[in-house]
Amino acid sequence: MPATENFYTVNNIQLHVAEAGDPAGKVILFLHGFPEFWYGWHQQLSSFSKHGFRAVAPDQRGYNLSSKPPGVKAYTLNHLTADMAALIKQLTAEKIILVGHDWGGGVAWAMAQKYPDLIEKMIILNMPHLDVFKAHLRKSPKQAFKSWYTGFFQIPRLPELAISAFHFKLLQRSMVKSALPHTFSPIDVARYKLAWRQPGALTAMINWYRAYKYHTAAAAGQILVPTLLIWGKKDYFLEEEMAQPSIDKCRHGRLEFVPDATHWLHHEKPEQVNQLILGFIQE
Repeated sequence: MPATENFYTVNNIQLHVAEAGDPAGKVILFLHGFPEFWYGWHQQLSSFSKHGFRAVAPDQRGYNLSSKPPGVKAYTLNHLTADMAALIKQLTAEKIILVGHDWGGGVAWAMAQKYPDLIEKMIILNMPHLDVFKAHLRKSPKQAFKSWYTGFFQIPRLPELAISAFHFKLLQRSMVKSALPHTFSPIDVARYKLAWRQPGALTAMINWYRAYKYHTAAAAGQILVPTLLIWGKKDYFLEEEMAQPSIDKCRHGRLEFVPDATHWLHHEKPEQVNQLILGFIQE
């Protein structure tokens, strides 16, 4: 089922949103990470719409066709979570299923603590709880090395020049080489490059990392929302040692490893990931 694309006004910005499925169905909201946009979930939109859900995937602020407000502080977790809370309230009066990957998973973790009444169940793909990540970064030289680019992104202007050079060769390579072979087709890459070329997009996307230093501590008690954490064990960017401590923060949590998947598990193993999500929802 093809997705329809709409714009929603939230918190004085416009969010571009792809939707598929029954408008009256249960809302399942998919949050992408860096450097993706709504299209990263196209296989999930197709699958869950066929299961009767209203499957929704926004371009989060700063990405693709959504608004790109100026300034680093426009991309703090307070703004990112408020965007999603406002979007959810426009989509439905009921609780939703929330799915997040990478930075979208970071937003989902924060949503579960700030807006638990909006969420029935939550599924995170390859993203540790942000407090676990912060603590692990301090004690693990290996993770610090893997996260070198987050420091590079703090430099003004240079990261934008570097990753856009030679038709986004560096950004393309970071995705393709960290995934299983043939995960991203030439058509996929072309769509990503079109999103990256949107005016102001690269700076806004990188500002998510630059705003990290303004995030307040999030570990205020347990996560009460039932949570499934799915983790591809071949992740090039994030150590799997962060998975169990993250799920330990959940009162009702479950951890599922996908041994032969990378950071991009929802692209590489869509049927397996979709079945894990569906099974968790139906429990």
